[in-house]
Amino acid sequence: MKIDSTLEDQFDEIGDNHVSTSEDTPLLANAFELSDEEKIVKIKANVSEIMETLGLDLTDDSLKGTPNRVAKMFVNEIFAGLHPNRKPKSSTFNNKYKYGEMLVEKNITLYSTCEHHFLPIVGRAHVAYISNGTVVGLSKMNRIVDYFAKRPQVQERLNIQIVRELQKVLNTEDVACVIDAKHLCVNSRGIRDIESSTVTAEYGGKFKEEATRREFLNFIKLETRF
Repeated sequence: MKIDSTLEDQFDEIGDNHVSTSEDTPLLANAFELSDEEKIVKIKANVSEIMETLGLDLTDDSLKGTPNRVAKMFVNEIFAGLHPNRKPKSSTFNNKYKYGEMLVEKNITLYSTCEHHFLPIVGRAHVAYISNGTVVGLSKMNRIVDYFAKRPQVQERLNIQIVRELQKVLNTEDVACVIDAKHLCVNSRGIRDIESSTVTAEYGGKFKEEATRREFLNFIKLETRF
């Protein structure tokens, strides 16, 4: 019993300090055996139990639909990126115009969920790559960010997953991603610091060189006005 209590304290410490334990999203071997519809039914029952345990009256018109709404939201929206079938198809094209400089897609809106407290992470991602002969459609960069964000996450892991996927798609190591985000598990609970944000980065290939990295960081500082 004492060992179980000690382990529980260690797990709480990992979560409260927002420490990631793996580069890949931790998934069970049978994660996709149930259909989305079956998952919604099970989650709906579990959410109902949580709400009733909290003392909420699920016969109230305002609350009776909440378990179903939460279940559908989990499966179809905020955790939709868990299923590999939803990964965006990223067609590449030959770089026929021989553009050899850095391409930056900045200020990509990012909504994710902290895996330690299941509270929102909201921020911006800035992604860049240098072509070695192929290019990818601009919107696909946004979609890749969105796909990996739509799962329980740790920000450092999200950085890594975005960069690894683009490296695979573009067949180049020269990819970078910087994320600046607010974590509501910090802003609305615990320390309750509403002003702080978290900045993380992952650099591959040429972006590990100071000059290239500095160029990228200067690009994302530029103000875009229309």
